[in-house]
Amino acid sequence: MPIVVDIDVMLAKRKMSVGALAERVGITPANLAVLKNGRAKAVRFTTLAALCEVLDCQPGDLLRWEPDGQASGVTSDSGDARSRRLP
Repeated sequence: MPIVVDIDVMLAKRKMSVGALAERVGITPANLAVLKNGRAKAVRFTTLAALCEVLDCQPGDLLRWEPDGQASGVTSDSGDARSRRLP
């Protein structure tokens, strides 16, 4: 899926457990795990806002877009051999 969820990154930065975050946000640990592991199909803005409030972050700190098949942290490069035409 092209949307990557980085809740675990923010949890580590804030030194907070999944259980503590779930309790403070007001969702079950199971539902937080579904979201954290990228298995959720949607997230309510109220839940996203609560996550941002508790973690003191912006939505972009929790969610990012990555094209399908692209490795994490790798961007396409016009100099890449796959994108060059051979004579």
